[in-house]
Amino acid sequence: MNICIDQGNSKLKMAVFDNGHLVTDHLCRSNPLELFNELCSLYPIEKAIYCSVSGYDEALERCIKENVTHYVRMNIALKLPIQNDYATPQTLGLDRVAAAVGAYTLSPDQNLLIVDAGSAITYDFVNKEGHFLGGNIAPGLKMRLRALHDYTAALPLVNVPEEPLPTFGTSTQQAIAAGVVNGIRYEMNGYIQELTAKYGHICIFLTGGNLSYFHNHLNMTTFAEKNLVMYGLNRILEYNA
Repeated sequence: MNICIDQGNSKLKMAVFDNGHLVTDHLCRSNPLELFNELCSLYPIEKAIYCSVSGYDEALERCIKENVTHYVRMNIALKLPIQNDYATPQTLGLDRVAAAVGAYTLSPDQNLLIVDAGSAITYDFVNKEGHFLGGNIAPGLKMRLRALHDYTAALPLVNVPEEPLPTFGTSTQQAIAAGVVNGIRYEMNGYIQELTAKYGHICIFLTGGNLSYFHNHLNMTTFAEKNLVMYGLNRILEYNA
């Protein structure tokens, strides 16, 4: 079995795979060492991969190395099952690489738009030949809400409910919530429309902590997969075993 560890900007997650199948996934809310040791006690884990966009926990990494037979720290120099055509691969976020590999693993030989709605929103494209052609980075949901509050004198900081929002708000709170959420939806649909016009059929994967605000609200069927990065990390681990 394999364990995949993903340290994002704000959350750390772990997932266990058996022959490519996701067995269990956990969001770490306290001590990552405790969670790792617990999973190692429950499953016969042999290989591990650790990916971080915000620095590596040395104690956790040391513990991983002591408990598995094969360890990989995610980096851009690893062999990938897709071709990376990014002009500056050393600046490409490792989570974006993993999500792209995850999408191509789940839907090979398809044109893929990968949308990660997290702290930032990333839009990445992999063509059906398996070439990562690049992508864009935009402010995420909470970042946009925070910016409206921080860079104006009177607008409040709003928490957006996960419920249908009107096209136009009838209060300032609702206007901010609808403006931000609908704006992101229109943004996503714009990418979908442009890529569909250029490439024909595309397969859309939506992931990230805020995916629930946008899934089922886009102009094409999307695959909502919260563990897309994990699927990619597991594939990269196997590819470099």
